[in-house]
Amino acid sequence: MIINGKEIYTEQFGTENDHAILYLHGGPGESCFDFAQHQGQRLGRNFHVVMLDQRGVCRSEVIQDNEPFGLMDIVADCEEIRQTLRISKWSVIGHSFGGYLALLYSWHYPDAVNKVIFEGPTFDFTVTSRALLTKTAALALKYGKDELAQQCLKLRDSKAEPIELTEGYMALSNGLEDSRMEIYRYNNESHTDTSKYSEDEWEHFYDRSEIHYNRLRREGRIFEPLFDKLSGISVPMLMINGLHDPVACDVHRHFFLQNTDKGRIITFTGSGHTPHYEEPDRFAEEVRKFLLEG
Repeated sequence: MIINGKEIYTEQFGTENDHAILYLHGGPGESCFDFAQHQGQRLGRNFHVVMLDQRGVCRSEVIQDNEPFGLMDIVADCEEIRQTLRISKWSVIGHSFGGYLALLYSWHYPDAVNKVIFEGPTFDFTVTSRALLTKTAALALKYGKDELAQQCLKLRDSKAEPIELTEGYMALSNGLEDSRMEIYRYNNESHTDTSKYSEDEWEHFYDRSEIHYNRLRREGRIFEPLFDKLSGISVPMLMINGLHDPVACDVHRHFFLQNTDKGRIITFTGSGHTPHYEEPDRFAEEVRKFLLEG
């Protein structure tokens, strides 16, 4: 689909009806691939589900060096997709960084949104990075990497700028090597089948996503906290959290409840950062109940 002059990869599930959903993936620079696999058919039974690889990500057209691109371009793309598909209003599900985008989109286009679901969201990269460093330190101690744990805690407690915290976490967490995904994942029983694309294709997709992330990092707007915008959203909101997820940490839950009149939280005890595939049946059912209730 050509959106604002760029080829944006989209997938749709279900049939066109009055209950449309926009799904926004995390990252920056992940993909809608795993959500489509685990939730496309499940949610498509009741809803018209629209998901995309955000501009420049994975299967969408690469961002060129000389073209302008920033955070608000992703938000504008979402609205252009809605208008192109002639959807009057839709609900939005945002996972991780997609929660950040879902909040921005709902803030800028309130008349386009019915309800919002935040799945393990971040509304502040600084807060999230410190929580991630805390969990990385705990895992480092578990695996006998005492020096790595000390480095994580030192950075967490420092006065580093948001970008330094984020980049520092990413570098230090690599020290966990094969155990790194334990930061995010708790339930390993559900798997995503990536065989649709070859290893070379995935490598090519990830190269595009790296450009996407680097451009957003360079712009810097992703490091601006959004907690204050929660109070400006008037539609019902639901936060779905994994009990073992460090991203949507206690600080996020506190501000969400404090700043929303129509917000509530559901905690999935068997999940980490990705309830949509760690507990897929329950996720689909909670989404269905929330979006279809009066």
